[in-house]
Amino acid sequence: MNTCVPTPLEDTNGDNRWISIHKRFVSELRDKDPEVIFIGDCILEGLQFTEMWNECFAPMHCLNFSIRDDRTENTLWRIHNGVLDNVRARIVVVHVGTNNVDNTPEETAEGIVTLVRAIREKLPEAYIVLPTLLPRGHMPNKLREKNGQVNRLVAGLCSGMPRVQTVSIEKGLVQSDGTISHHDMYDYLNLTNAGCKKAFEPVYELLHQILTENEPEKDLTPSE
Repeated sequence: MNTCVPTPLEDTNGDNRWISIHKRFVSELRDKDPEVIFIGDCILEGLQFTEMWNECFAPMHCLNFSIRDDRTENTLWRIHNGVLDNVRARIVVVHVGTNNVDNTPEETAEGIVTLVRAIREKLPEAYIVLPTLLPRGHMPNKLREKNGQVNRLVAGLCSGMPRVQTVSIEKGLVQSDGTISHHDMYDYLNLTNAGCKKAFEPVYELLHQILTENEPEKDLTPSE
């Protein structure tokens, strides 16, 4: 599959769930005005069902428009078909690419950069935050190595882009012997509550910094 060509997810199950979820996301924007939008694959979809989402991200007026099986080309299609229309979000958080298992690291990285450009067209002033692709698999494997390559390529391609920032989120997930614990990734791909806290703490800190840096300072002078 071409990572840079907007493509709807193939409806292999015959129930049109993917397109139905997309339409629901587009509909939700009519009634809400989020500060932050999360969009991407299973890593971000799972985040919204964790304690960290409820405690840290929900109070930031976040919406999560992630779908479990998305590849770069699927998220790109959703951006081209309304999921960021009529919205004034200050930040867009994107994590996608780990499902592009049959693409090269270069193809996957170019798909992510194409997404960045598409988001920039929709929201010229927004910050775009790119958490790194997470390691995967209990033991070291080729897909884990590939995700690491994608991360390095994306960091290089996005270097110097205004209001685009990559964030390393894999710290502490791979143990000293090279394994990943099921306590952090229950199926060695998706995060547990504990894994989410490890991975997304740096993202939370960056979002908090961006959202508060332009706020006027409060007058702390006591009133007479």
